[in-house]
Amino acid sequence: MSNKNTGLKIAISGKSGCGNSSVSRIVAERLNLRLINYTFHDMADEKGIDFEEFCSLAEKDYSYDRELDRKQVEMAEEGDCVLGSRLAIWLLEDADLKVYLKASLETRAARIAEREGGSVEDKLKETHRRDLRDNGRYKKIYGIDNDKYDFADLIVDADTLNQFQIADIIEQAVDSLQKKD
Repeated sequence: MSNKNTGLKIAISGKSGCGNSSVSRIVAERLNLRLINYTFHDMADEKGIDFEEFCSLAEKDYSYDRELDRKQVEMAEEGDCVLGSRLAIWLLEDADLKVYLKASLETRAARIAEREGGSVEDKLKETHRRDLRDNGRYKKIYGIDNDKYDFADLIVDADTLNQFQIADIIEQAVDSLQKKD
């Protein structure tokens, strides 16, 4: 199957529980684009380190973030792709379409609890702490405030939409973008 989207790079970002990984995968499949979703989970696996332990290391040593983000951008620079990551819309400067998925803390915590197990109440606390830690790290490392995403080409409220509906919206935006070219 040939790629009908020559020269297309899509960056999709959102906080944990927004559907970033699922949406990126669906969009890549539907548009026949290469998916780049290289994460801390992948790095932890490659290094043979427990994920929680790896996150603790990364909070103290920003080289892990820099390595992850550098690898993602390098992979994206190889051509047509969907890059799904927390910072994709900030780091992939030449993206043709920058999409930010937003959802309330409550919605995200409920989704994480459903995906990983545990109580919504516990996931609410964990997700809030993770948001604060991530935001602080991104500010220190790159000067990026991931609560300021108004520059994105498309902001999708993911509170009431599932991953397929969000992918539909992104596909429509890609169609509009290609009609302009």
